[in-house]
Amino acid sequence: MSETRPPIVFGWDATPGILACHLDADGRHIRLYRRVGAETIVEREPFAPFLLVADPAPARDATGVTSLDRLDGAGELAWLATFASWSDALAARDRYREGAGAAAPHLFPGDASHTYLLQTGRTSFGGLRFGDLRRLALDIEVITTEGFEFPNPAREGDRIVAVALADTTGFRHVIRGDRMDERVLLVECGRIIAERDPDVIEGHNIFRFDLEYLEARARRHDVPLTWGRDGSPLRGRPSRLSIAERSVPYRRYELAGRHIVDTWMLALMHDAGTRDLPSLGLKDIARHFGLAAADRTYVDAARISRAFAESPDELMAYAADDAVETLGIGAVFAPPYFAQAQFVPFDYQSTALRGAAAKIDALLLREYLRQRRAVPVPRPPRGVGGGYTAVFQRGVARPVLHVDVTSLYPSLMLTRKIAPESDTLGVFGALLAHLRDVRVEAKRASRTAPTAEERTHLAALQQSFKILINAFYGYLAFGTGHWNDFEAANRVTEEGRAVVGTILDALTAAGATPVEADTDGVYFVPPSTHAREHDEALLETLARTLPEGIALELDGRYAAMLSYKMKTYALLDERGRVTIKGSGFRSRGLEPFQRQLIEALIHLFLVDRGADAQAVIERWLDDFARHRVPIRSFARTETLQESVEHYRAQVAKGRPPSAAYEVAASSGRTWAEGDQISWYVVGRTAGVTVHEYARLASDWNAAHPDENVEFYQSKVRDIWDRFRMFANRPGLHPYTGEEAEPGATQLALF
Repeated sequence: MSETRPPIVFGWDATPGILACHLDADGRHIRLYRRVGAETIVEREPFAPFLLVADPAPARDATGVTSLDRLDGAGELAWLATFASWSDALAARDRYREGAGAAAPHLFPGDASHTYLLQTGRTSFGGLRFGDLRRLALDIEVITTEGFEFPNPAREGDRIVAVALADTTGFRHVIRGDRMDERVLLVECGRIIAERDPDVIEGHNIFRFDLEYLEARARRHDVPLTWGRDGSPLRGRPSRLSIAERSVPYRRYELAGRHIVDTWMLALMHDAGTRDLPSLGLKDIARHFGLAAADRTYVDAARISRAFAESPDELMAYAADDAVETLGIGAVFAPPYFAQAQFVPFDYQSTALRGAAAKIDALLLREYLRQRRAVPVPRPPRGVGGGYTAVFQRGVARPVLHVDVTSLYPSLMLTRKIAPESDTLGVFGALLAHLRDVRVEAKRASRTAPTAEERTHLAALQQSFKILINAFYGYLAFGTGHWNDFEAANRVTEEGRAVVGTILDALTAAGATPVEADTDGVYFVPPSTHAREHDEALLETLARTLPEGIALELDGRYAAMLSYKMKTYALLDERGRVTIKGSGFRSRGLEPFQRQLIEALIHLFLVDRGADAQAVIERWLDDFARHRVPIRSFARTETLQESVEHYRAQVAKGRPPSAAYEVAASSGRTWAEGDQISWYVVGRTAGVTVHEYARLASDWNAAHPDENVEFYQSKVRDIWDRFRMFANRPGLHPYTGEEAEPGATQLALF
């Protein structure tokens, strides 16, 4: 691959081997950690944080201001104020926030590492490969006080009984709580981290469980978690991760000179785009990617405390396997973020946590600062039209092809020259074009790379560029993007709808039957005379109808597709694998048995065994009637987001009752905010008031089961009512969901 590194993409200072940077204690320097050969060295760099402001007056007499310069250009943030120290910059920021308010717009990067990278044009990991990182996976096992299902570090009787560690050098170790008390275990964990000196600490759900638990127990024992490379302690603060429509609260932890990466969050971000993971659980992901060893040890979560007491060796082996699988999952999901950190002005940990639109904004900002040009303020949000989405048929279609436009929105922005009006330097379009070109070059080079390491690196590089390229449209409608442009975003979607409409017209003219269209692609049944060897000819026919610069590709061929509703469908590939997409099939409001039932029905419909579906329903109804369904399949688990006392006060003010809180309140146990609770429904008849008949799942007795049979059978019947239209039927009318009338023309694909 060419060594050309356009500054607009990669920055202008190619200092190699930067692993991490963080603010020095004096607030006037940055500590830079670099890999030089096999050594990690520390350099202390001068640091002058900045603020971009529209009104220079409050900054002129601010404490510690060292310069105040007028930038060229029409952007509102036209004054660049630099400060002697980080604390001076923070004080000036607060002055703009609290004094001038919205009347004096300002931009403060908010993170010292990000500020330093913006100013210097440096990026992380220059000259390094992902395999050069020293990665250490961490996993803890804890026991839970008898009578509770889920652990809570605030309880006296709960404790850490194992810390499993595995790193990329082959090091494997479990710190055993059966051989030392919890305080000594925590001290030993810190000693090993310092000894192994990792660049990255990884864990599966490490932010929302492992580190919170370790922090709470360390506080109880007065053990400082001095895991930073400079001996500084682990620090955490409340944060929130936004992914698609989901917002995940968590406590963000940081370590000087190291990065913390949560593989659970990486899996969540991966699945938001692909929807191909069986779940976000460590074991399921490991099996999905073939990372689980044949002799892997499994211990049911409900048996952790018993295993610790009765078979501690088994529990320690289980913890060790968890750490090893975490390391493997990190190697699957993390490389694109490593590659992004090589050109985006965020450190590696932030790159793995920040959205693509924020990264695009940072790239634009870096270039405007380099050229000393004024920065615009974000435009107020307004409505943006969506892409072309439609369901034309509902039911099972076979076979099905999927065509999509290669990078539809980026292609439209480049060919139609659609860019933010406020981007007077033309950075937006230039960035997009450079990223596209570098991605194409990386993708080409990966095919001929001489080593597996080089192929892996280039594959991660092109994937990281793809992620950002596809986010440029979203940036136009990014509420806090300084160069956002909602009118430009509307132009993109308008042009996109026209392109997809053209594809649909061409498919229909060719004798194909469209099933579903979604933004940039179409699922369709090919003409009855179509054969696999005609794929290229069909693509060429479709491509001739498209505007110049718009490329079409065959993205998938499937034996069958179940079209249920908009963005909710299932696919059966030619190897017999089923992919299920859409919240309608996997809603968090479903009990586990409902998800199992839906997946079983979908599989039957796709493999043309819909006639067996009723028998599956009858079997579930009978299993509930005979109490053969295990509690884990019908219990619902929720997290208590507030104290029981606060809940009671809110109910007294008119808030509707909640089953989870009513169970907690009546259990006679002490529950804390953040505790998880599992419950089920007792009584008779399907129409019971759920919060009055909810009981703690741990109280369920297999010898004397008391679950509400009629209540759970009604949920089985509800699923059948939703899906029975797809069972053993020759056809459906186009998207009515109604049975075809006798003698009516049936669609051949159903």
